[in-house]
Amino acid sequence: MIESIRLWIVTFLWLGLLNVTHAADELVEPLTIADKHSEISQRVARIIEDLHYAKPRIDNSLSSAILDRYLDTLDGNRLYFLQSDYTSFGRYRYELDERVRNGDLEPVFEIFNTFRTRTAERVAYANMLLAEEPDFTVNESFQFDRSELGWARSEEELQEVWRKRVKNDALSLTLTEKPWEETSELLKQRYERLLRRVTQVTSDDVFETFMNSLAHTVDPHSSYLSPRNSEEYRIQMSLSYDGIGASLQLEDDYVTVTNIIPGGPAYIDGQLKPADRITAVGQGENGDLVDVIGWRLDEVVQLIRGPGGTVVHLQVLDAGAAPGTPERALYLVRDQVKLEEQAAKSSIIEVPKGDANYRIGVINVPSFYQDYAARSRGDENYTSTTRDVARLIQELSEEEGIDGLVVDLRQNGGGHLSEATELSGLFIDQGPVVQLRETRGNIQVLDDPNPDSVYDGPLAVLVDRYSASASEIFAAAIQDYKRGVIVGQQTFGKGSVQNLFDLDRFMRGSGYGQLTLTIGKYYRITGESTQHRGVMPDISLPSMVDASIVGESTRDSALPWDRIQQTSFMTDLDLDPYLQLLQTRHTERATEDPDYNHLVNNIEAAGFFRNQDEVSLNIDVRTAEREDIQAQQLARENERRVALGLNPIGSMEELDASEPTDVLLKQATQVVVDIATLSSSSGASIIGSETALTH
Repeated sequence: MIESIRLWIVTFLWLGLLNVTHAADELVEPLTIADKHSEISQRVARIIEDLHYAKPRIDNSLSSAILDRYLDTLDGNRLYFLQSDYTSFGRYRYELDERVRNGDLEPVFEIFNTFRTRTAERVAYANMLLAEEPDFTVNESFQFDRSELGWARSEEELQEVWRKRVKNDALSLTLTEKPWEETSELLKQRYERLLRRVTQVTSDDVFETFMNSLAHTVDPHSSYLSPRNSEEYRIQMSLSYDGIGASLQLEDDYVTVTNIIPGGPAYIDGQLKPADRITAVGQGENGDLVDVIGWRLDEVVQLIRGPGGTVVHLQVLDAGAAPGTPERALYLVRDQVKLEEQAAKSSIIEVPKGDANYRIGVINVPSFYQDYAARSRGDENYTSTTRDVARLIQELSEEEGIDGLVVDLRQNGGGHLSEATELSGLFIDQGPVVQLRETRGNIQVLDDPNPDSVYDGPLAVLVDRYSASASEIFAAAIQDYKRGVIVGQQTFGKGSVQNLFDLDRFMRGSGYGQLTLTIGKYYRITGESTQHRGVMPDISLPSMVDASIVGESTRDSALPWDRIQQTSFMTDLDLDPYLQLLQTRHTERATEDPDYNHLVNNIEAAGFFRNQDEVSLNIDVRTAEREDIQAQQLARENERRVALGLNPIGSMEELDASEPTDVLLKQATQVVVDIATLSSSSGASIIGSETALTH
């Protein structure tokens, strides 16, 4: 009798699935190309071929790559299309190049309309499954990362994927002690939002998605923005200064953090990181969390935005963590990004060594900023990174009496090129800083604009994988002039230059959007590019940032590393003979440091979970895994605390409330002390003497 009722329910809901699919086709008109899309496509194709640094040809080879990228953009996790769809789309594989050139993009809209139909089918099936609570005692698993797999070969195969997906979503909520009625309703709303998001897509959105598939096939930093999103881009920039200070994008139903804006609430708080995923948003410290998985990006942005001084509660799934992994709760006070918060800051860290106590200055540079408007007005007191750092160095040297200096560029994504060259000039007497090669092959050498340095003492530059662009120019100059030691992680590797093309001006009209295009590359004074490789540290430090998922080298269309002829420059006394000794001292010290070993152990544990691509759907297994993860976290923390002579803690709440130690900064200051002691023991400074001419 029970089986008969279940069969009746399934049959009824399956008919409902068909009805929903049919209704979606009836209620939503197929999207078609607009006249302006044809015009824009043709113009963008010409601009890319004429002005892009790589001088690409939009030919059959590129056409094939564009199709694959477009399909990956729509269904990168292989959850909607069938293999038969993919096979059908293959007839356009070597046509898209000509269609881009002549503006005939109907296949682009045909593919999207199929995607929309498939989404309606999947959502209807998911809602059907929610009629009955899954059996969480069955031993089975869900492969949540399907990006390397092919598309399902049958409807039945794809339904099995979705059965496990729905079960995993339900289990994740059940583990938060939600009853089935609440879980099923929450998931139903989530899936319906997913469908609504797809049905609300406009022809402009489809066109923009495809044009970005074209642009990103050429390189990851070129992009097209539709008129609406050009305006939204401006709003997003404003949001960065009137909200939490984070840039967001949508990836596989998750709102994902792409950048943390220096000086904003998220930057100051320090817990939200690029590639973290926001799964729920609440208002105030006690407001209910609203699940936002599957929401449109603009809807989530509206929840996160709010008046300054109010609290927004975010539920966050860490970058790379599997669905169902314990999430973090963040409470951020919305605020404007204040200039003083965005500006460089200094501090003093005292480092004991032997019988001495060394005072090491630290200057944190969150970005390479400049009040361009004030400078253009002729304001002699305009704010800039270089001016602030020069002032801070003077204060540290004259008022604090420092023995060395660390310039902290972690999470500094770049900024004004002129600030990178000028800041480098604070540490070298004179000479070239960076070379710029443009599309036509012209090479411009950018020199230090100031003839004198303001600091010639022991120096380390602390970098991580998020140090990019202008940060890499500065770090490379310091390394090439052998002026200081680069400490930390291999940097991001963004050595390309972009230009913004307002298509309204190009096409003498309105409503055409904008194109960002890569038009040049940066090169070190040695002739080596920072593109793709970034800057390799002299002394490597461990990092929670996984270089295999973050950085230019992880992007399949990234421009390659190459080199040009180096330019002549004068170096300081060669640091190379001392680097091995500095490395040896660092290694000996680090192995005895409980904080350092704790970081290494945490990285190893995070890497284990990050490398998983499937999760158990058994509630007992998942519960045990969660408890084991938390127990391991507490064990690692208490091992550190005991080694430091501190009392152990007994709960995750105590761990979450504890103040973290900046292990990497601690190591960087100790390297600077080593440089200072080497200088004093040798009877002369190992830096600051300009002697060698490169050739």
